[in-house]
Amino acid sequence: MTLVSSVLRVPRTLIETTNILLTTDDAVIGATPKEVVWTHRNATLYRYRSTERRHPVPVLLVFALINRPMIFDLRPGNSFVEYLLGRGFDVFLLDWGVPGPGDEDMGIDDYVCDELAWAVRETRRTSGSSEISMVGWCIGAALTAMYAALHPHGQARNLVLLTMPVDTEGSLYRNWTGRDTFDVEEVAELGNIPGRIVDFANKLMKPVQNHVTTKRRLLEQVHDGTVNRVGYQAMSKWVEDNPPFAGRAFSQWIRWMYKENRLVRGRMELRGRRVDLGRLDQSILVVTADADHIAPRESTLPFLQLVNSDDLEHMDRKGGHIGLMAGSKARKEIWPDIADWLAVRSQAEPARRRDDDDAPGHDSDTHDLGDRRGA
Repeated sequence: MTLVSSVLRVPRTLIETTNILLTTDDAVIGATPKEVVWTHRNATLYRYRSTERRHPVPVLLVFALINRPMIFDLRPGNSFVEYLLGRGFDVFLLDWGVPGPGDEDMGIDDYVCDELAWAVRETRRTSGSSEISMVGWCIGAALTAMYAALHPHGQARNLVLLTMPVDTEGSLYRNWTGRDTFDVEEVAELGNIPGRIVDFANKLMKPVQNHVTTKRRLLEQVHDGTVNRVGYQAMSKWVEDNPPFAGRAFSQWIRWMYKENRLVRGRMELRGRRVDLGRLDQSILVVTADADHIAPRESTLPFLQLVNSDDLEHMDRKGGHIGLMAGSKARKEIWPDIADWLAVRSQAEPARRRDDDDAPGHDSDTHDLGDRRGA
């Protein structure tokens, strides 16, 4: 492109870029067909339709309490859900929902001991499998590990933990929220924490990249004719969808993980039961990203020394906290490895010994499934 033609193209570039930004809300995300299996309070468990199921052990996907879980199913052609279905897995997804007025009392214990525990039970019940694989991402990985630590020898045969915060010492979040001047209880008294506030804080960790570089890159790609409009709009729509963080859960997460660093120190307790990562003996795959600024791999690596698994693997790949799994290269660079790892561990075999309270049909952790719906 000559200098003259480049200059003449500027007005068109500005118009096209503006059009992309203004029509982002029209992007289609989470399009893979699915059915509601179970609901309770705000949480919903989905099962994705498939006629190609080959692996007896189903996969339950668990995302964080911030942003929406449709990052697992971002858009056709760039969907981890779609990929797993194509590889023959029976795929379920837990959507935590959007906390509203009256949900300020939801705590980490409620999410782990109730919503996640019930989602596991309903995944087993619906799939007909006594054991499942759990894939957790970010906070969802930490909650998955907490659940599995409370249920060793239980329903989770395989754990895949993506960009998981474990040891927060030295992290930017700890530097911000760990100081005495940050009164998390006072913040939580305001009720549910607006998602925009959490998102703003996350973007402040890389302010230039998030507020300047991304828009500049879009402008350059439009100008050069290389922009992927569908991909950009899908990711932008997902990034801007920020549900509130339940007040009590926010308070606990900040205090327990960043002020007191309980998980790595073995001091995490949920409803009087200690979350001991040393009890984890499942097959475990830990995935870190070299450019992750939300959960730097240094904050995840101590986990490898804490668990008691004979089948423990660590994959470290290029990418950021989200781009690792949802970027344009994920389909070739990480999804096949995760699917291969799961495949060899998802064949039929005698179930491992379960604790009594983990046996099918035993409801020691549940009393009322609320509005349970059959798929």
